[in-house]
Amino acid sequence: MKEYKRTRSHEGRRRQMQYIGKLMRGVDTEPIRPAVLDMQLGRAKDSLALHEAERWRAELVASDDAVTGFLAEHPQTDTQQLRSLIRAARKDAALQPEQRSGRAFRELFQFIKQVRQDHE
Repeated sequence: MKEYKRTRSHEGRRRQMQYIGKLMRGVDTEPIRPAVLDMQLGRAKDSLALHEAERWRAELVASDDAVTGFLAEHPQTDTQQLRSLIRAARKDAALQPEQRSGRAFRELFQFIKQVRQDHE
């Protein structure tokens, strides 16, 4: 596989993939399948975690009731920092689109993501 990544030409890559395929035909695939499935499941879990963090961010910016729900679900959260990040994100959202920096949204997202990772 390292050779494939080093090869730059399309034809060279095609030949390398054919060679890898030839080598794989003689290999028992049963031990490889669980590793591939674990890798795919890991990606799906990561994607789901990001979507969940995005959902929380949207809810937290939209409503104060969501803060209570988030704190109930994640009691170890630094409440002052969370409220500060939410205030900054709301201020940013209130600005005209060309004046928005988006920094507050990113910081809130990173904070939520970190809290959720620490909780797991």
